[in-house]
Amino acid sequence: MGRGSHCVLVALLATSSLFFQVSGFQTCHPGIQHPILSSRLQTSIVSSSRDFLRLHAATDEESENQWDDKAVEAEKPRDDNILAQFQRWLKSDEGREDVKTYFVSLAIALLLRFTIIEPRFIPSLSMYPTFEVGDQLAVEKVTKRVKPLYRQEVVVFNPPQAFRDILTDQYGQDSARSREALIKRIVAIEGDEVEVKRGKLYINGDLQEEPYTAEDAEYEFGPVTVPPGNVLVLGDNRNHSLDGHIWGFLPTQNVIGRAVFVYW
Repeated sequence: MGRGSHCVLVALLATSSLFFQVSGFQTCHPGIQHPILSSRLQTSIVSSSRDFLRLHAATDEESENQWDDKAVEAEKPRDDNILAQFQRWLKSDEGREDVKTYFVSLAIALLLRFTIIEPRFIPSLSMYPTFEVGDQLAVEKVTKRVKPLYRQEVVVFNPPQAFRDILTDQYGQDSARSREALIKRIVAIEGDEVEVKRGKLYINGDLQEEPYTAEDAEYEFGPVTVPPGNVLVLGDNRNHSLDGHIWGFLPTQNVIGRAVFVYW
């Protein structure tokens, strides 16, 4: 109840007291009249009204002080900063469990990344239409240690020195770019005689069916024999690929792994 309401109440009490003095007090039983309120009762009413006003004033002052205290508290700088919150979370059971889960997951991911499988993306159209720019590949790295490489397999590999020399000397690329991993298709393995003529690939004299290529080759290559410990790799986009028909054979030790599937 506001100050105005309290004042109205006091005014009503004072008016009632004056009314009682003039007209007398009517009970619930008609015909029975009471004498005018005594001066002692009037004094008591006025005194009670004054006490009520003083109590209301004190209540308002206390309420204002509370609001002032809250404002001052809101203006105080927060001692509890982000670092303190993080430290408390780190010491909690939930925090320790989350940190443990994170590091275990990270260790497993790194183990998979360096020993079993790793993601790669396609940076160019040299393998079009099999892969397009931006495709994300999963490269499996285990089976190269237990079984030989086969023709028509797609592999990811570290480029040989001959490729690096061509990229830096003829194309003006920096040395870091020349060390980036490549992806090509194995078309011949060690001991194979390779020849590209009239746009077609021949292995050991046999014409190869290659439905995955974009178009027939517009160059002639070979015949050459793949030396031991090497393979010959070409891009599926034969006329737009810097591959083995330019820089030669790929040592099998440079192979990182087999491309097994596109996941994005």
